[in-house]
Amino acid sequence: MRAVLPALILAVALWAPALAQSQAQDRVPASQADIGLSFAPVVRLAAPAVVNIYARRVVESRASPFADDPFFGPLFREFGQSQPRMQNSLGSGVILSPDGLVVSNFHVVGEARDIRVVLNDRREFAADIVLGDEESDIAVLRLRGAEGLPALEMRPTRGLEVGELVLAIGNPFGVGQTVTSGIVSGLARSGAATGNARGYFIQTDAAINPGNSGGALVDNRGRLIGINTSILTRSGGSNGIGFAIPADLVARFVALAEAGATRFERPWAGLTGQAVTADLAEGLGLDRPEGFLVSELHPASPFARAGIRVGDVILSLDGAPVSAPQDLIYYLTVAGTGQSIVAEYLRDGRRRTVGLEVEAAPEAADSAPVVVPPGLALAGLSVADISPRLIAELNLPLDAAGAVVLDPGPRLGRFGLRQGDVIRRINGRGVGNAADVAEAAAGGGRNWLFEVLRQGRRVQFGFRM
Repeated sequence: MRAVLPALILAVALWAPALAQSQAQDRVPASQADIGLSFAPVVRLAAPAVVNIYARRVVESRASPFADDPFFGPLFREFGQSQPRMQNSLGSGVILSPDGLVVSNFHVVGEARDIRVVLNDRREFAADIVLGDEESDIAVLRLRGAEGLPALEMRPTRGLEVGELVLAIGNPFGVGQTVTSGIVSGLARSGAATGNARGYFIQTDAAINPGNSGGALVDNRGRLIGINTSILTRSGGSNGIGFAIPADLVARFVALAEAGATRFERPWAGLTGQAVTADLAEGLGLDRPEGFLVSELHPASPFARAGIRVGDVILSLDGAPVSAPQDLIYYLTVAGTGQSIVAEYLRDGRRRTVGLEVEAAPEAADSAPVVVPPGLALAGLSVADISPRLIAELNLPLDAAGAVVLDPGPRLGRFGLRQGDVIRRINGRGVGNAADVAEAAAGGGRNWLFEVLRQGRRVQFGFRM
């Protein structure tokens, strides 16, 4: 009996580590101690839902010697014969439903004619874009003939903390599916991402490289917290500063796609302002800097209609703190048009709350485009009366009024007129609406002098037809 006992103890000692390793491989880690063993269970759960995306699109290019010149480029943009060429792009995506709903970046698949999606198990599917938005840099794809696919669970962004462990999964440089680890380095980053994406991002130091775009950023339980979209770099490679679109915004696009939407309708705030600084906080009676001070408000803004005024400080939307315009737009977008939210704001030292409807920018009844017909000197020029929708789409000042250029046409485009220019005067005559532009065009003449407002600056240019 005495000889058997030491042998039994030795057997248990040898068997226990193997058992612990087997158990670690069979479950998702639930604690920091578990993570110390291995990331493998998280990867095993999440990796099958991350796909490689190969997209092909046709782009038009012109062989102009002035293509990159800031002055002569616009004047010679029609120079040379247009030549179509095929452009290939490589990226990643994430499966979010068993029937083949995949989310990626718009800059990966936008305007692509042919999209091929390759799963982790090497199955391939053709895909179609069902909903995309260039500004948000999100595209939702549907895989043809897919069913029973692995899908990731999305984790709400609220509650995510700086310092949490994360994994980035994607296909960098086309080398194949790759996993990198890091932490959440920052939240609510704005103005730091590249490309057309604007607004509100999760920052991570997990290595993200070209080809990772559209891939998954997951937490230590394998839940999706963001879609990797861009990096901050001088070399083209990862410097430990990457950005991901939060899962809450991704979930909004997925819900719209599942509901059959084919176009994303962007909410409109209709206001401008600034973050409250320490100096402003003292003057406003705040014990610390917080909130967003409203400095300009459009009469049609949902905030204005709810009773908020210039000088009020917006503190939160549905309990989420607001300190910048990007925060405001992000929370409105996540809520979605047609929904009601509660805004907390400060006025005269008192905190107040008010409910408001999330809406898209309204279109004025008389804002239909006016196009100058052929045969006239300004033929092809398209203008419209300024409306809240055009203010939002063309990024015009909130107080903009009059006639705005929708399309300068081939002639005026060569002379420097641009989309978004607000026409103030033509040949010395004031312009108050689109009808005034049409009347001036009908008057004819060979010598023309335009005065426009462009990004808040007055610009004049003359030309002879």
